[in-house]
Amino acid sequence: MANPKRRHSKARRNRRRAHDALSAPPKALCSNCGEVTLPHRACTHCGHYAGREVVEVEEAG
Repeated sequence: MANPKRRHSKARRNRRRAHDALSAPPKALCSNCGEVTLPHRACTHCGHYAGREVVEVEEAG
């Protein structure tokens, strides 16, 4: 099994890691209440998906 003969520089290590950053998740607006939600998920604020209520949401209080 091959082992490195010399250590890699910090610049080389950082160039390799340049593509490892996480991107922000996509956002969509709820067509019923306008709340920002994840796409293809029921709205956590009002419980609507695709124009109809699919989840019954309890009011906090």
